[in-house]
Amino acid sequence: MRQNEKYQSVPEEDQGLDLDDSKLAGDIGYDDGDSILLNQTSSKGPLRSKLGPYFHDGQRRVDYVLTYHVEKDPRSRHSSSKTFVRSLRESLSRSFRRSRTDSCPPEDPEIAAQEQRLDYHEDDLRFRRDEFEHKLMDMGLEVEKEEGNKIPGVGFLKIHAPWNVLCREAEFMKLKMPTKKKYDVSTGSNVVEKINLFIHKVTAPLYPKVEENRVQTEKHLSYPFSREKQHLFDLSDRDSFFNSKIRSSIVYEIIKRTKCTKSKYTMGISSLLANGVYTSAYPLHDVSNVENVNVLFQSNKIHSQLMRIHVLLLQGDVEGVNVEPNDRKLLYEEWASYSIFYKYQPIGLIRKYFGEKVGLYFAWLGVYTQMLIPAAIVGVIVFLYGCATVDDNIPSMEICDERNNITMCPLCDRACSYWKLTEACGTARASHLFDNTATVFFSIFMALWATMFMEHWKRRQMRLNYIWDLTGFEDEENHPRAEYEFHVMQKNLKKEAASKPRKKKLTCTDRMPAYMTILIMMVFLIFVTFSIVFGVVLYRISIKTALHMSSTSTFRSNVRATVKTTAAVINLIIIIIMDEIYGVVARWLTVMEVPKTDKSFEERLIFKAFILKFANAFTPIVYLAFFRGRLIGRPGNYFYVIGSYRMEECAHAGCLMELCIQLCITMLGKQLIQNNLFEIGIPKLKKLIRRRKSKRDSKQEEEFYRTLASHEKDHFLNPYVGLNPEYMEMIIQFGMVTLFVASFPLAPLFALLNNVIEIRLDAKKFVTEFRRPIGARAKDIGIWYNLLRGLSKVAVIVNAFVISFTSDFIPRLVYQYVYSPDGTLHGFINHTLSYFNVTDFQPNTDPLDPLHLGYRVDICRFKDYRDPPWSDTPYELSREFWNILAARLAFVIVFQNVVMLMSDFVDWLIPDIPKDISVQIHKEKNLIVELFMKEEQGRRLLHKRQSNQSPQQPRSRPPSQIQTNNR
Repeated sequence: MRQNEKYQSVPEEDQGLDLDDSKLAGDIGYDDGDSILLNQTSSKGPLRSKLGPYFHDGQRRVDYVLTYHVEKDPRSRHSSSKTFVRSLRESLSRSFRRSRTDSCPPEDPEIAAQEQRLDYHEDDLRFRRDEFEHKLMDMGLEVEKEEGNKIPGVGFLKIHAPWNVLCREAEFMKLKMPTKKKYDVSTGSNVVEKINLFIHKVTAPLYPKVEENRVQTEKHLSYPFSREKQHLFDLSDRDSFFNSKIRSSIVYEIIKRTKCTKSKYTMGISSLLANGVYTSAYPLHDVSNVENVNVLFQSNKIHSQLMRIHVLLLQGDVEGVNVEPNDRKLLYEEWASYSIFYKYQPIGLIRKYFGEKVGLYFAWLGVYTQMLIPAAIVGVIVFLYGCATVDDNIPSMEICDERNNITMCPLCDRACSYWKLTEACGTARASHLFDNTATVFFSIFMALWATMFMEHWKRRQMRLNYIWDLTGFEDEENHPRAEYEFHVMQKNLKKEAASKPRKKKLTCTDRMPAYMTILIMMVFLIFVTFSIVFGVVLYRISIKTALHMSSTSTFRSNVRATVKTTAAVINLIIIIIMDEIYGVVARWLTVMEVPKTDKSFEERLIFKAFILKFANAFTPIVYLAFFRGRLIGRPGNYFYVIGSYRMEECAHAGCLMELCIQLCITMLGKQLIQNNLFEIGIPKLKKLIRRRKSKRDSKQEEEFYRTLASHEKDHFLNPYVGLNPEYMEMIIQFGMVTLFVASFPLAPLFALLNNVIEIRLDAKKFVTEFRRPIGARAKDIGIWYNLLRGLSKVAVIVNAFVISFTSDFIPRLVYQYVYSPDGTLHGFINHTLSYFNVTDFQPNTDPLDPLHLGYRVDICRFKDYRDPPWSDTPYELSREFWNILAARLAFVIVFQNVVMLMSDFVDWLIPDIPKDISVQIHKEKNLIVELFMKEEQGRRLLHKRQSNQSPQQPRSRPPSQIQTNNR
């Protein structure tokens, strides 16, 4: 295969050795399987490998890489530099093949046709690649091919953007670049400035040791780059003016709008990747070299044979001790390490290396984690308050008091018998840990916390926009996606066949079949989620009956704990599995919809995935909070489903404890399994499998890896899949922290512990395991902010209903102030229990063992507000039920309006833009106007001086006129 194919010529002063000539390569003993780097004789200086990988000339930096599949054709590997042994071996094999030609049977025509089709397919791919690469060169890019070096079957197309292309595209993209002018950055009044400096000194150990995190006292004035105003910018070092992140994003923009038009259909880079023309596309990570590469030439003359040079480069090794510092190494040391979990993130350096979009995600995650600290502290205090007051709780004391001798009705038909209320003592005491007076105030606090978090993030986002020079940036409409253009082309072809006018876009009518399919599929998948939850309900009913019928006393005594725990674990496993399925289905539905732009595609994908995954995660929790124990009927008239399955009821202390268990297992299990298994375990398993398949041992593998170039090392990294999975994981967690926090005050603490690990885990993935993403620009987190704001609003309503209907807070309040004879909760348990005459059981529903307690039971109790059997309206809902229901609804209305009013007041009270940032933005605008006014005045003065000096200069006559006058 070809080692190096340069499509664009290099100027004479930049040219070194020409390795394209196979004869020269053969004369110097150059083997295609080896990689060499040679010093150039150009005037630009020696080889550079400090900031990043370069072309073989050692001057042009690799800004982007496309990889493609290379057919393993043994004939193409032959070169003129074969050794004697290899030549002898090949000559012997050729003679052996010629001797067998007559005895070999004729070739199978089907096999020959298949090989011909494969060759045709490869030729077609090569044709499209050649067209695309020539289009890139027409756009001004320089490319270099490299095939069959260290990685067999993989070819690399290295792309370089020269200076004029960078300037042109930076002007098109309206990139704000720092000018020569600087100005002082003020942080407000002297008092505020001193306070900020004091706080920064105190918290100095918490800041990473990077340049980007130091306090800014002055800042470069930024302005959109313009080729006509290059004098405004500091271009003394052109290599560092556009950093590697900007260079790769510029090349990516060119690649995105480059199309192949000679094939049957117009194809962009996404279509080329989807059709296998190219296998991957990525920018390169920063690299560092331990040894400098120096190859000496004798008198700048190339001899017929040169020594073969083996240079061992440690490129991209972020863990090396002697590795030269670069942004990637700094990120590894000051960000992607678990030992510095207590430090702030180097957001400025993250943005510089990965781009604004990734920087905003980690900035948002940092703000969210920081805001979880006060929420976790308050949640722990609420939990400790429940622990401290559990022995003073009158309702739980009455349940645990054996002197009450309250006999309860059976929990299931036939298999279950009567039971004592004291058996629910443990559950009642545990429920008080989460169902107490402090829970209501904690719910109000969390609603205000969510508003404070959103406001804090908006202010942080505006500050980052100012620091990152994004204040005037607007998201422009992206180029149409290749799939969209393909569908438009298909539509136009049909129109032409029907002799109808062509259209340039897809209308709502064209998308109607896709819309109907999406609607039906979304409804069907949500119905599947409901069905799964219903299946788990049936499991709980069945296993509870089976355990009650068990002959083992251990099973019979731990029925509730066994049913709760196993059902929660089953829900967790189903949620994790369905999450992966719903993610694939959401992408398939979005592709079917054919959005026009990448931004529209991403937003629609996020919305569909969020709906499905939110329903998947929260449907079991919503069932436990609002439906379980509500539709059960009463003894003698229970509600049955699917024949003889009697709907399950809550424990006497309510469903809040079971809701807490479900939330705890789902939250912890989902985070632990997804973080440890999916994000850590699976990549390590893939590495282990790849090493097992490799024929080299660990030392040989390490040596092989050390000899790879940067673009070859990055080829082995995992492809970057975007930020949507990371955002989705955090949004679901935010929902669990805010929506049902009234039932689980420890949720913020668990979320905080998870996020501390999550930040460093994601950092390590981005720095060491993922290919470098494109440095995409963004001024906000997009649709995710709207989802967060919606969840914070819904959380107020959900917590109001949880406190009102799921917990016993309202019944206790009504009893204490309306029905209690002494204004206390004494007698509350008896007040919540109704009477049932055992003779009113329906046939075949009474207990098989009515004497289980050792005595005959005539009246049993059940939790509900109903009239006794001896009243005029037996078993009808009592007046107390309606009074409590009215109080519950009134509490929901008052709680919702008061909390939302307080949240809106906090929102109004805190400005979205910090005052000092607003002043600095206004100052920047004035400085830009002042800069251009001075420039205009300078031009006028120069023009005036030139016009004043021109009349003083004597006019010189033409020589012909002088000669004529002298005559």
